[in-house]
Amino acid sequence: MKNQFRNIFFILLASFGMLSGVSAQKGYELGGWLGTSHYFGDLNTNFRLDKPGLAFGAIARKNFNSRISFRTSLNYGRVRAYDSDSENRFEKNRNLSFRSNIIDWTNVLEFNFFHYEHGHHTYNKTPYFYGGINVFHYNPTAELDGTRYSLRQMGTEGQTLGQEYNTISGGFVLGGGFKFDINKVISVNIDISTRFLFTDYLDDVSSVFPDKQALADTRGPIAAALSDRSLVEGLGAQGRQRGDTKGKDKYSFFGISVVRYFGGIECPEISKIY
Repeated sequence: MKNQFRNIFFILLASFGMLSGVSAQKGYELGGWLGTSHYFGDLNTNFRLDKPGLAFGAIARKNFNSRISFRTSLNYGRVRAYDSDSENRFEKNRNLSFRSNIIDWTNVLEFNFFHYEHGHHTYNKTPYFYGGINVFHYNPTAELDGTRYSLRQMGTEGQTLGQEYNTISGGFVLGGGFKFDINKVISVNIDISTRFLFTDYLDDVSSVFPDKQALADTRGPIAAALSDRSLVEGLGAQGRQRGDTKGKDKYSFFGISVVRYFGGIECPEISKIY
């Protein structure tokens, strides 16, 4: 975990250092977005999109020229999944579920496919793509007998006391979209992005079932009940597969943003005095 945060720090430092040397600054943008969030992982192995959560955030973009910009955003999203509606027999019988609220801070470098200038009568729209990193907070929960519990505190895969997974992690971000001007200072962005996470515990599921008696002795009967909710006897036996450690979890945001531009408007070429 320490290595992951060190990598995030150096990537951010390198990004800001690179941007500090870019000239021909073209102003900045501020705005907000509204949309949906989607989770992909051990409780959604078929990339189903039928459990969207509410998502929204605030964005700031620094434009360095007509092609390149730096964007930072603070985002919220809710993700969830249920084995009970899976078409996979093992997952259905495993019968696990989770819900989590995500607070996400993302920093990316953005590239416009076409020449783009705010206020220009022709160059006022373009598709774009971007890449970067994020840091986020999460806390998976599940409901049992009408009460919602924090799964991390239950050590559902046999984590020893004090060795639970961290609820702050990071990942790599890839995304893209399309932006167009409404007028000289207001533009609309239609955007989709995915976070490829460094953690496999966004959903509290990663490896194998623990010794439930030892778990009950250590953390109580509720922890044991939340660890194994299987519908088939023996499926949750100690050491049997609970998740898949080969891949990490992911989540995506899809949204529409409205942003306002602050900066000079470029004169059309025909109006420039040389």
